[in-house]
Amino acid sequence: MQQESLHPDTPYTALGFYHKISHLRADTWNALKRDLGLLARGGDESRARHLVKAVDVKLTRLEIIEDYHAFPSKEDFRHLWSLFDREEFGLLEKVVNRLVRALISESYRRRHVDLSETDADAEDLETLDALNQLRHGHPASNSSAQPYFELLIVDNLSAQEEEVVREAFHNLRRPEDRFVYDVVTVRSFEDALIAVLVNPNIQACLIRYEFPYKSKYNLSALRNYLEGLSEQALENHSEAERSILLSSMIHELRPEIDQFLVTSGDVEATASRDIRHFNRIFYRETDYIEQHHTILRAIDSRYRTPFFDALREYSKKPTGVFHAMPISRGKSVTRSHWAGQMIDFYGINIFLAETSATSGGLDSLLQPYGPIKKAQEYAARAFGARHSYFVTNGTSTANKIVVQALIKPGDIVLIDRDCHKSHHYGMVLAGAQVCYLDSYPLDDYSMYGAVPLREIKKALLAYRRAGLLDRVKMLLLTNCTFDGIVYNVRRVMEECLAIKPDLVFLWDEAWFAFATFNPTYRPRTAMNAARTLRYRYRSESYPEEYAAWKAEFDTLDPDDDATWLDRRLIPDPEAVRIRTYATHSTHKTLTSLRQGSMIHVYDEDFRQRVEAPFHEAYMTHTSTSPNYQILASLDVGRMQAEMEGFELVHAQVETALSLREQLYTHPLLQKYFRVLKNSDMVPAEFRESGVESYYDPVTGWNQMEEAWARDEFVVDPTRITIAIGATGVDGDAFKNEYLMNKYGIQINKTSRNTVLFMTNIGTSRGAIAYLLDVLIKLAKEFEYRWEESSRPERKIIENRVRSLTRELPPLPDFSRFHDAFRIAGGETPEGDIRSAYFLAYDEENTEYLRFDNGELQAQMREGRDAVSASFVIPYPPGFPVLVPGQVVSDDILHFLQALDVKEIHGYRPELGLLVFTEAALDAPPSG
Repeated sequence: MQQESLHPDTPYTALGFYHKISHLRADTWNALKRDLGLLARGGDESRARHLVKAVDVKLTRLEIIEDYHAFPSKEDFRHLWSLFDREEFGLLEKVVNRLVRALISESYRRRHVDLSETDADAEDLETLDALNQLRHGHPASNSSAQPYFELLIVDNLSAQEEEVVREAFHNLRRPEDRFVYDVVTVRSFEDALIAVLVNPNIQACLIRYEFPYKSKYNLSALRNYLEGLSEQALENHSEAERSILLSSMIHELRPEIDQFLVTSGDVEATASRDIRHFNRIFYRETDYIEQHHTILRAIDSRYRTPFFDALREYSKKPTGVFHAMPISRGKSVTRSHWAGQMIDFYGINIFLAETSATSGGLDSLLQPYGPIKKAQEYAARAFGARHSYFVTNGTSTANKIVVQALIKPGDIVLIDRDCHKSHHYGMVLAGAQVCYLDSYPLDDYSMYGAVPLREIKKALLAYRRAGLLDRVKMLLLTNCTFDGIVYNVRRVMEECLAIKPDLVFLWDEAWFAFATFNPTYRPRTAMNAARTLRYRYRSESYPEEYAAWKAEFDTLDPDDDATWLDRRLIPDPEAVRIRTYATHSTHKTLTSLRQGSMIHVYDEDFRQRVEAPFHEAYMTHTSTSPNYQILASLDVGRMQAEMEGFELVHAQVETALSLREQLYTHPLLQKYFRVLKNSDMVPAEFRESGVESYYDPVTGWNQMEEAWARDEFVVDPTRITIAIGATGVDGDAFKNEYLMNKYGIQINKTSRNTVLFMTNIGTSRGAIAYLLDVLIKLAKEFEYRWEESSRPERKIIENRVRSLTRELPPLPDFSRFHDAFRIAGGETPEGDIRSAYFLAYDEENTEYLRFDNGELQAQMREGRDAVSASFVIPYPPGFPVLVPGQVVSDDILHFLQALDVKEIHGYRPELGLLVFTEAALDAPPSG
C-alpha cells in the first residue's frame, strides 16, 4: 500500500499487513529524515506548512510502529514530539539523523543510545557505526558482542510504571552476562500478539497480572488469529485462563519465544493447569534478579551449538595424528611447498577442525552419544519433531534412508510422478510396488502443479475395493514443489487417515525448511501438521466430534466413491496413528554448507516398529567419514533459525513481495515479463478462498493469510515464476545467455517459457534492486530489437513468441506399467520398478529405437508395446517422463519431440530410447 495514503487521525491499517512492516519502518524513518532536512533549510511558508504536516503524519505512523520496539523507546518518542511541538526542527533533524544511524548500524544493540545527547562525540560514534555497517555489510562487532534481544512484558501499566520496570531490568545487566536485552511493554492481549508479529527481536515474554483484551489500534492483521475470540468472550476468564490463552497463541505464532508467567493469584493452582508453553511461573513477590537469570538461562539453551562448540574446542587441542587424513590439523598443506594456497584461501581453522576422530570431545554420527546427539535433539525441538537426524550428503540420501527404513519389497507406495529423482531410485532400492499419481498440469507454462487430494483418495479407494489397502504403506509427496506449490498438509493427512488410519507420510520438504519459522507458512509443514493432528485426536472433544460425523456418514452408501470423495473425511480416534516423516535440504533455504540436510520424524510407532530398520538404513547410506564441517554448519544453522529465523524469513518474504509488486506494476516489465499469480498456478477448483492474487493495487498485500488458511494449494510468494514467452527467448537460453553470461545472475529452474527466481534468507533489498535493474535493461533490449528489426526479422520474432506462448505441447500423464511388471490380473496400477530396472542390466534384454525418424512410432502403430528400460528425465522440467517398465505413449513422444532442451538424461539422440526387447518382456526375471 502507498505510505502517503494514510491520514494521521485514522487507525494505522498498515499494521493490518505486517509482512512489509520492517520495509515500511525503515523507509518512513528515511523519509522523515529527508523532510526534516528540507524543513530545517527553510523556504517559503506554504512549502514549510506542507512539510510540517508531512512530518506530523510520519511521526504519528512511526510512533505506532515503535510502540512494539524497545528502541526508540516511548520516552525517546516523547522527546521527539516535544521538539516537534516546540518547532525546534533543526534540533529534531539532528536527533532523527542520529536515531536513523543507530537503527542502520544497530548500535542500540551494543550500547545505550541517549537521544537527548546532542554533543558531537555522540554523533560521531553513531556515524562511525553506520560507516562500519556500510563497509562490512554487518554490524562491526557481529560475532564478538553480546547477542541482543528484547523482552516483551504484557501488563496494564501506566507510563510511569513502565519506566520503573524497564529501569529495574536495566539495572540487573552485567558485563559478564552472555546476552544483553531491552524491554518492550504492551498493555493488552491484542498488543502482545501484534508485538510478536512485528518485532523479531522479541525472544522472551513475561506475562504479568491482569490486562485488557482490546488494543487501542485497529489491528486487522490479527483477524485470522483471533477468530472466535472477542472481548466479551474473555470477560469471564480468570487472570490465569487469559494468560494461558495468550501464551498458547504466542506459541502458535512464535514457538521459539521463551514464555514466563507472573501471577498474583494461587500460584499452586495455576501450576496445575495446562501451562505447557510457559518455561516457569513466578509469584508476584519473586524479585527481578531471579526473573533476569531465568530468562538469560532460557535464551542460552537455544543459543547453544553443542557440536560446533565441541569442534571448536577440539581444534584448539594439541594432538598427535596417527591415523588417516594427512590434511588433519593442516599438516599436509602447511608443510607443502605447492599446496599452501589452500591455507591462504580457507584459513587455518578449517584444517584444525578436520578430523576423523569420534572421541576427544567429539562424537560419532552413526552412533551419537554426545554433542551430535544433543545437536540433533535441539534440531527436533526447533522443527517440532520427535526425532531429527543430520545427513551430510544431501536430501537425495535422506529420501533413500526414509524409504528404505519403512518400505520392504512388495509394499505399495503412492508417489507423485514429478517428484525428485531420488525418490524414484529409492523405490528401486526398496523394491516397492509403485503407484504413480499425476499432478494437475499447467500446460501453458510446461510445468506441473501438485497432486489433488481427490486423486489421492481415489487411489486409496481403488486399493480398498481391490482388497489391497493393507499393502499400501506410504504416501510420498513434494511440499513445496520447486515452483512453489504448497499442499494443505493437515487436510491431506486427515482425509487419507480416514481411509487408511496407519498410512505413513513422507513429505519431501527439501525447499521448505525455512517455513517452520513463519506463522503463515508453519501450519502447512509436515511436522506442525503431525503434532496438531495428534493433539486433536487425543483431545477430550474429538471423540464426540467423530461420533457425530460418523453417525451422518453411516447414513450414506459406503460402496459409492462419491460418499468418500464429495465430503471432508475425518479418522477414527481409536484407530488412527500419526506417522509422518519430512526431509529438509537445510542448505537450500537455511544456513548450512552444501549437502547439509535433515530428516525429521513424528511417528507414534517409531520406537516399536521403525527405529531398528531406520538405523540400519541410516548406516547403509551414511558415510563412515562424515564431513564435520557440514555437521557443525547444521548445528549453527539450527541455532540461527531458533534465534532469528522469524526475522530472516520475514525479511525474505518482504523482499519477495517488493519484487513482485514492482513486476506487477511496471509498464515496460509487464510487456515482456509476466509474474504468475496464485490463479495462474492454482486452478479455481483448488482455491476455496477465491483469492486470485495476494496483491491488490488498492489494499496491498492483505489476502495471503486467507488463501493459506483455506485453500487446497497455495503459492509460496518467495518463489517468483516469470513467464517470458513474450520475449521470444526460451527459458534455457534466457537463463544462460542473458541472465548468467551478461549480468552474472544465477537461477536453477526454467521451463520452456518461464524462469524461476527464488529469494532466501540471504537475499537483500540491494539484490532485488539489481535484479529489477537487469530486467528493465533486458526489457529495453527486447524493445529496441523489435523497433530496429526488418519485416522478415519481426516475422521470426513473432513465430518464436507464438511457439512459446501458444504452441506448447500438453504435458503427458503417466501412461501405465507394462503387464510384465504388474501383478497378473491386477486391477490396480502399481508396478514393480525394481524388476524393470535390473532387467535392463543384461544388454541382450534391451535395444535402442529412434523416434526422431519415426522408427519407434512405426513399430507402435503395428501393435508393439514399447517399454522404457531406463529413466528418461529432460532438464527442464526435471521430472522423469519415462521410468523403467513404463509403456511409451504417443503423448510422451510428442512431448519429447516438442522439447527444445539440450539435456535429457537417459536418452541418447544418436541411438534413440532404450527399450526392452519383446523377448525380454515375455518372461522377465523377478526383482
